[in-house]
Amino acid sequence: MAAITAPGTRAPLLRRVLRADAVLTGGFAVLLAVAAALLAGLTGLPEPLLRWAGIGLLPVTAFITFLAIRPTPPRAAVWTLIAVNALWTVDSVALLFTGWIDPNPLGVAFVVAQAVLVGIFAELQYLGLRRS
Repeated sequence: MAAITAPGTRAPLLRRVLRADAVLTGGFAVLLAVAAALLAGLTGLPEPLLRWAGIGLLPVTAFITFLAIRPTPPRAAVWTLIAVNALWTVDSVALLFTGWIDPNPLGVAFVVAQAVLVGIFAELQYLGLRRS
């Protein structure tokens, strides 16, 4: 895989965004996995959906952390992360229109807010990749 930057150079925006993404994704994963029942009661979202989303985010967090600590994250791996984040964003919003879930207004806000945040991360990762 090709590296993002030449050895010894830095990609400050990309590295900062990857680190922030790792921390927030990891925190969100733990929150969803541990507090799924509480969140389900508050949002009207299905508890298994919340719990399994949290569990599923744990390996994603590991992948993002791996990229964040690399001196030069591989371009292909960063593109993969951007695609995963974009897909998560689209799927999150699409889920609201499928009829598979029936969240209350707080649940809708919860789904939209996390989708927007993940979409922002995808955009910032793309910008960081372009700048490096």
